[in-house]
Amino acid sequence: MTNILVTGGAGYIGSHTCKILALHGYTPVVLDNLAHGHEWAVNWGPLVVGDLSSREVLDRVFKAHNPSAVIHFAAFAYVGESVTDPSKYYTNNVICSLNLLDTMRKHACEKIVFSSTCAVYGTPDFFPLSESHPCRPINPYGRSKRFIEQIMADYGKAYGLRHASLRYFNAAGADPDGQLGEEHDPETHLIPLALKASLPGAMPLTVFGTDWDTPDGTCIRDYIHVVDLAEAHLAALQYLDTHPCCTFNLGNGNGHSVKGIIDTVEKVTGRPVNWKTGPRRAGDPSRLVADAFLAKQELGWAPCYHDITDIIRHAWQWMAKHERSSK
Repeated sequence: MTNILVTGGAGYIGSHTCKILALHGYTPVVLDNLAHGHEWAVNWGPLVVGDLSSREVLDRVFKAHNPSAVIHFAAFAYVGESVTDPSKYYTNNVICSLNLLDTMRKHACEKIVFSSTCAVYGTPDFFPLSESHPCRPINPYGRSKRFIEQIMADYGKAYGLRHASLRYFNAAGADPDGQLGEEHDPETHLIPLALKASLPGAMPLTVFGTDWDTPDGTCIRDYIHVVDLAEAHLAALQYLDTHPCCTFNLGNGNGHSVKGIIDTVEKVTGRPVNWKTGPRRAGDPSRLVADAFLAKQELGWAPCYHDITDIIRHAWQWMAKHERSSK
């Protein structure tokens, strides 16, 4: 069995990727400090509780498990928090990633798949967004991810690091088998917030602006099923066997408005969503939709879950099951 080190593998996308890796014969070795991850989400390989800030911890993990590659999810990912506390984001996302890359060099581990983001593009000039769009991140979170992409490129040229950057759009949904799902604290993703706002006595969901230049006045986003994201990580890992580097957008290539998501949540749950209008958020583009043609062409990858109803249904099934099991 080939060991793959999965940093942040106890989190939302990381845990789904671990399941996919195991289904394809790999052993995911999870390194997670459990600040935002969950021990219950680690089911397909060993869990090492530790932090990327410690090179000693990293060294022990590489000596004990000798991973052939790394999939790197571990990062802070709240845009607003990155603006108010940039030091936290540059320390955790950039410096800790440098610790990881240097430990990989020390142990002759030459392949890494990096969890990046469409936030590296900044305010879009055109739609849908392709990888050729200029990278002009507008917040510390996006900049921290872009820094790591650039560092990996430099390490590739100087040290032979084989690296893939996967720029996600909006991760959504849950494992259709019901083993895994989304549980963040605080939760900032629209679909779980809308689902929670459909529960009796729930606090209202805030819709940030209803006067955008879109058909219904609310922002449009591209939602990609978390299982499709996990499959893309496996495909990128295998792609690096024969290619030195790559950068791919990951999205469905179609957009859904906030009101459209609310309407679909109401259909799936059979309940009204309690929502209210709030002011626009600074830096929010009206539309954010991926051009993922390159990933389909190069990786042979394509999303299996195109229908937003299926994505929301899987999220709702997980939430309903998880709410019952936690009582």
